[in-house]
Amino acid sequence: MKIELKKVTVRELTEGYKDSDEEGVVGYSGKLDIRPAFQREFVYKDKQRDAVIDTVLRGFPLNTMYWSKNGDDRYELLDGQQRTLSICQYVNGDFSFGDKFFNNLTSDIRDKILGYELMVYVCEGTESEKLEWFRIINIAGEKLTDQELRNATYTGPWLSDAKLHFSKNKCEASKIASDYVTGSPIR
Repeated sequence: MKIELKKVTVRELTEGYKDSDEEGVVGYSGKLDIRPAFQREFVYKDKQRDAVIDTVLRGFPLNTMYWSKNGDDRYELLDGQQRTLSICQYVNGDFSFGDKFFNNLTSDIRDKILGYELMVYVCEGTESEKLEWFRIINIAGEKLTDQELRNATYTGPWLSDAKLHFSKNKCEASKIASDYVTGSPIR
């Protein structure tokens, strides 16, 4: 597998950010599939999400992210979805941090956030190489469950349909199941 480092600013990442729920989530001028079929739902709690924004505001290094190259100038996110969504949602105005929404910040602070550089490794290889790399890089952090690893390996129309009905935060199955399972039913 070929792996190459690419520096991407928050401005570039959030350009064209659009969350169309089941139809997909994109960023990077529509060239980055933020939630490809093998990815799970957003699982960060507010404290984790806020820690990402705090890291960016302080200019501290954020963990490396991994994208997989899908043809000419098109990518899908392999690792870093939770951090990517935290950043995109904040810049999009979906939540506040420190009692301030992004658009309420002074222009110099907004520019500081938008100019923050993310370290992204772009990977090129076969499907099996990419899925194996996905498994390896997800050993740490917000650990994938065995089921999430299986979902990453065995993608397809059946799994996509099952996720639509059982793995969304506000779907009926999730609401019903939450009373009968330990942990999060979307995971």
